[in-house]
Amino acid sequence: KYLVCVPFRHRASTTMGKSVRKDKPGPLSKRDGEKQPFGRTKATSRRLRMYRDAGKPVRNRKGIVVEGAEYQKWTAPGTQARVEPNRKWFGNTRVVTQQALQTFQEEMGKVKADPYRVVMKRSKLPVSLLQEKAKHVRSHLLETERFDHTFGPKTRRKRPTLKVGDMSELAASVADREEKYASDDDRDLDRGVPDSRPEAKEFIFSKGQSKRIWGELYKVVDSSDVVIQVLDARDPMGTRSKHLEQYLKKEKAHKHLIFVLNKCDLLPTWVTRRWVAHLSTEHPTLAFHASVTNAFGKGALISLLRQFSKLHPEKKQISVGFIGYPNVGKSSVINALRSKKVCNVAPIAGETKCWQYITLMRRIFLIDCPGVVYPAGDSETDIVLKGVVRIENIQNPEDYIQAVLERVKVEYIRKMYGVESWKDSLDFLELLARKSGRLLKGGEPDISQVARMVLNDWQRGKLPYYSKPPQKDGDGQKAEQAEATEEADAKEGGEDAAEEEEAEDEEAEDEEAEDEEAEDEDNSDDEDEDME
Repeated sequence: KYLVCVPFRHRASTTMGKSVRKDKPGPLSKRDGEKQPFGRTKATSRRLRMYRDAGKPVRNRKGIVVEGAEYQKWTAPGTQARVEPNRKWFGNTRVVTQQALQTFQEEMGKVKADPYRVVMKRSKLPVSLLQEKAKHVRSHLLETERFDHTFGPKTRRKRPTLKVGDMSELAASVADREEKYASDDDRDLDRGVPDSRPEAKEFIFSKGQSKRIWGELYKVVDSSDVVIQVLDARDPMGTRSKHLEQYLKKEKAHKHLIFVLNKCDLLPTWVTRRWVAHLSTEHPTLAFHASVTNAFGKGALISLLRQFSKLHPEKKQISVGFIGYPNVGKSSVINALRSKKVCNVAPIAGETKCWQYITLMRRIFLIDCPGVVYPAGDSETDIVLKGVVRIENIQNPEDYIQAVLERVKVEYIRKMYGVESWKDSLDFLELLARKSGRLLKGGEPDISQVARMVLNDWQRGKLPYYSKPPQKDGDGQKAEQAEATEEADAKEGGEDAAEEEEAEDEEAEDEEAEDEEAEDEDNSDDEDEDME
């Protein structure tokens, strides 16, 4: 009765005018190792059965719910509901005694305070038992005693709690507290410091403090697993940021902090050694000399970074961020680690503008950060001498020469510039300008240009200077001996230089005398010839 025409290109079987595809599974299909009717797995069958039996509520003809679904049922008010107990609730718990917990807290505190020990498997430790927030949380007075119970018509007078019985005990307690009082720890003490700082004379003294620079800094800190703070070895405490260290300790305790004393080639060996020993009590500290061809401390720093990479086996690579003051040598340290120029460097501040990633090896990446000036309350003279600003942008550079003359020893000044004595900084600049030939119209000395020259020599390390490290018991005599030896070497160098100059002057005078004699002989010969 039925005639169906099927084209040759359509590969399908017909059943009563309906096409059925060949790739559709049949009534029995083999899935999950078992034969299921209608091609359904066990999970699919259970899910459909749940929808059919327990997933829908029972309704009457009007659509009103007569019996709720499996999870839509309710109980009458006042019905006591019970939860079936299960032993699995108590299977994964541990009990520790108070003494064992206290011992664990003490040991963990020692490990966390040691800069050369690292806590492994942090996520598996009961960190909530170590913090003890109750010791550090401020007391809320309104929770202890309500305001309306203390003031107002409903005041409740209470007898004050006194820890003493009579006036003599009270006087003794007051005397004891006076002995233990420390003004440095008193937050409420009026120190006479104004609430606002005076605005800087020049705009350049606010460089390195913009929101953009601080944004770059926090990008580097958030992206780094290890943070390296590069310090100037000549003034480590002046180029150190206590604010950032406290932030890392409080908010980013899982990040590792390292100190790198760069420019250690500008210091005596004993000064570098004592600074490293002093700073190592807080964080791991390394001495470094940034040089592409002949770097010092490169192997120790790379081995330390490899150790940190092994502490994070769950990560494919770790990131190491370099932070610090402008012109301390962050980009130079990265170039020294790579043994080639990968970052732009210059002996002036502000060369690095934004953060950048550099690959050190397969598992270690380096992040360069622009220099940030931390709010430490420095004066304009300190900012200039730290190398934060560019010398060519300073309007009155002669104002900061007196600080340079006070910090650098007189022997080094004489040896560097050849000026023997001076009254003040202006007299020194005038003598130096006349000696170097830097004069203006009318023979006036160019004081501004000479002052910029001296400040550039200061920033580039041509004038020897270093801040003395803190002394320990028994180290004072060693430091004095080392300083005496250094001064003797400087004096010997100055005397040798003076002797060499005198010898050169004598040789020049002898040569001039010989030339004069030769000229006189030539003149006499010429006269004889003329007479003839």
